[in-house]
Amino acid sequence: MMNPTKAQLSRASVLVVGDAMLDRYWHGAVDRISPEAPVPVVKVTREEERIGAAANVAYNVVTLGAKASFLGVVGDDEPGRKLEALLKQTGIAAHLKRDPGLRTTVKLRVIGRHQQLLRMDFESEPDHEALASQAEAFARLAPAHGVVLFSDYGKGGLAHIPAMISTARGAGQPVLVDPKGSDYSRYAGASVITPNRAELQQVVGSWRDFEELGHKAQRLRETLRLDALLVTLGEDGMTLFDGQGKLHVEAQSREVFDVTGAGDTVIATLAALVAAGLDLRHAMPLANKAGGIVVGKFGTATVSYEELFG
Repeated sequence: MMNPTKAQLSRASVLVVGDAMLDRYWHGAVDRISPEAPVPVVKVTREEERIGAAANVAYNVVTLGAKASFLGVVGDDEPGRKLEALLKQTGIAAHLKRDPGLRTTVKLRVIGRHQQLLRMDFESEPDHEALASQAEAFARLAPAHGVVLFSDYGKGGLAHIPAMISTARGAGQPVLVDPKGSDYSRYAGASVITPNRAELQQVVGSWRDFEELGHKAQRLRETLRLDALLVTLGEDGMTLFDGQGKLHVEAQSREVFDVTGAGDTVIATLAALVAAGLDLRHAMPLANKAGGIVVGKFGTATVSYEELFG
């Protein structure tokens, strides 16, 4: 199957649902150790804000040239407003539910000499009412999109995922899930889930060799009634397990600078390509290539159409 044209991708639309997050970076110079404690003193010279977590998945979709909507819950606070502004700037249709009792999730990374010195997380879980209004909005928004993508960061934003999966699948839509945690029963019926090695081991235990991984992956796929299971294996590439068997692609060899957000790029690329008409077996090698490009960049990054197909 041919690669999709820019025009085909521009007509493709993905609804991303999941945990909203703002990524903050404080960059600075480290010239001395604090006299108060054995820690470096960072003189902050530059502050940067980026779209994080599930919202970064939507960002990856639009960078490739497809359309993305993002549905998530934020607090009625400064980071929530900042995240909404960033989403709008990047051309993502933002459908944010505000929970006044929620603290919008922020990951603050302190960077000195191009190294992450410290990460601070600010977070809390959304309440039932905000999640219920999100589920209602989902039923309204989903039919207008070619593909539904759930990005689970384990922050409580996907409490109603089983009902949302069944709504989308009932309407014949492909559903992709980036999973979290050890209970995958909540993702039952999805088209494909994309755990990495560590995430899958949490659910099925470790495996001795590739053959045993295959048995465990196919058993899980059948139990959860998934069309496919895509396991991302870092430097060992990725493997798709489906009804036809398995398809493996090697990692694209390049300098690994930062793996932050690589999983976001892989599933966003898959979703955009499936929405543009490719099947999973044709989309997967391209998603693998996109993951290889993004690990060569700093922080949560994205891939353009030209980088992927140029």
